[in-house]
Amino acid sequence: MDVKIEPSWKKALAEEFEKPYFKELAEFVKKEYKSGAVYPPPKLLFNAFNLCPFDKVRVVILGQDPYHGRGQAHGLCFSVPEGEKMPPSLQNIYKEINADLGLPIPKSGNLEHWARQGVLLLNTTLTVRAGIPASHFGNGWEQFTDAVIKKLSDEKEGLVFLLWGRHAKEKGKVIDRNKHLVLEAAHPSPFSAASGFFGCRHFSKTNDYLVSRGENPIQWTPEG
Repeated sequence: MDVKIEPSWKKALAEEFEKPYFKELAEFVKKEYKSGAVYPPPKLLFNAFNLCPFDKVRVVILGQDPYHGRGQAHGLCFSVPEGEKMPPSLQNIYKEINADLGLPIPKSGNLEHWARQGVLLLNTTLTVRAGIPASHFGNGWEQFTDAVIKKLSDEKEGLVFLLWGRHAKEKGKVIDRNKHLVLEAAHPSPFSAASGFFGCRHFSKTNDYLVSRGENPIQWTPEG
């Protein structure tokens, strides 16, 4: 089927888009958008892929499902558009970057500048009903995002996967840890950040690994 997604991803996932489960998923999502408010807006559904082409991916961060409040979700996990109030998990991510690298905490919660540097900000489930978290779990998105992770693991080398929380760690089972760096920690949510996310130093560890491979480090904030 003709999926509107960045060309290198379209080629990489061509077989996936033809599978029966994906066609059923596409029908489900289409009906959901027609029946009420669903986030993110349809044009931003594959935003993570469109801003970070397959051949540019260097780091993968896994989220769960999109923010379910109006105006928050724009297709990148943990990120919100310019001008939106910063969610608590993202505040904690910025606190850890500040503690790890000494960089100032940004005023914007928009992480598009990460995506443009090769950070794939991938939610496990790419859509959600307004006001109902996890409402689109179990309809095929999980199978699709497993395939995305496996494709990256199989066809690329030297990626960094940041798996925060039990859910992300479960998704990480398809990653070849002999070829890639996998860093695990607690989820940055206020309920769990103090149980192992704070102090994980994943941002400096990611950059150290990239530099050791002769690559540019990620600029985690606009300041550095």
